[in-house]
Amino acid sequence: MRLERVELFVVRLPLKRAYETSGSRETHQTHVLARAESEGAVGWGESVAPEQPWYSGETPKTVWYALDEVILPRLLGLDLTGPDDTGAKLGWIREHRMAKATIEMAVWDLFAKRAGTSLSKLLGGTRDRIPCGVAIGIHPTVEALVETIERELAGGYQRVKLKIKPGMDGHVAEAVRNRYPELQFMLDANSAYTLADLPLFKRIDAYHPMMIEQPLAYDDIVDHAALQSAIATPVCLDESIHTGDDARKAIDIGATRIVNIKPGRVGGHTSAKRVHDVCAERDVPVWCGGMLEFGIGRAHNVHLASLPNFSLPGDVSASERYFETELIGEPFTVERDGTMTVPVGPGIGVTVLEDVIRKLALQTKELRPG
Repeated sequence: MRLERVELFVVRLPLKRAYETSGSRETHQTHVLARAESEGAVGWGESVAPEQPWYSGETPKTVWYALDEVILPRLLGLDLTGPDDTGAKLGWIREHRMAKATIEMAVWDLFAKRAGTSLSKLLGGTRDRIPCGVAIGIHPTVEALVETIERELAGGYQRVKLKIKPGMDGHVAEAVRNRYPELQFMLDANSAYTLADLPLFKRIDAYHPMMIEQPLAYDDIVDHAALQSAIATPVCLDESIHTGDDARKAIDIGATRIVNIKPGRVGGHTSAKRVHDVCAERDVPVWCGGMLEFGIGRAHNVHLASLPNFSLPGDVSASERYFETELIGEPFTVERDGTMTVPVGPGIGVTVLEDVIRKLALQTKELRPG
């Protein structure tokens, strides 16, 4: 297969509610979308780079640059014998994983559509429904947080993830556990702490969260291993894991007991599958994280989360939770039992609303083989 034409779009949508983490407060999401064509089939991908480089070094502008000036000029016109070829062809490019993922995931969509099968089946998925959790940003008060938790639990979510930062951490865990003795909740620190905060993490142990995600530096595994050896709460790594080798090293030194896999962060589905497989071989469960994706990125996450070792509820929440405007014709919903249906149609299995995208796009570009 050869990519005959790729269109890029920049779309910016307002969030229904501001989303705050230890590193940012976001009111909008700006994503680069890729529409790839080959022999009459069309595949779609979506970048996950935040507007500011707080989570990684990538932003929508760097994604656009990398796709427009480096990645697509090399990829267009090349023979791709399978979706894994994309990562191999782009392996010489260091970093820029979110940019690579934008087109890599579109190519996976293309191959699945050309084969007349769902992306889930092409990836090796084994389930037709996935368990859903929800990520809740930092709130100004515990009372406001509890109100949000009540609303999300009423919506059927099986697990809640609570963002924390210094000053909004231990007492939050205490209040939530006292209010909900049986609730599956986890804490996400987004690298806001150091080993000097060990007393805080030991205090948090008493409230039995199911995990604490990326508490220490975004590129660290050594200090996380020291932390994990000192606390009972499982440490989950996110930002530190980009490849299967990263996962292997982190698990082998005891830095993590759970791994969060975001395909848009690790370079696409091929890399995500490698991380999944490494973790499965070592009996380390994984879950699919979210990056406030629009419908296209959300669809890719749902299909990936159908793989067998995604045994924990992920951040694959309903489409309507974050945005008023929808870019797909079949928005994702959460059932009362806290699960979401994996689409069965070809590729990502949803109708991309191209007219809406073209109307909203702040920037567009068409690229063809040179």
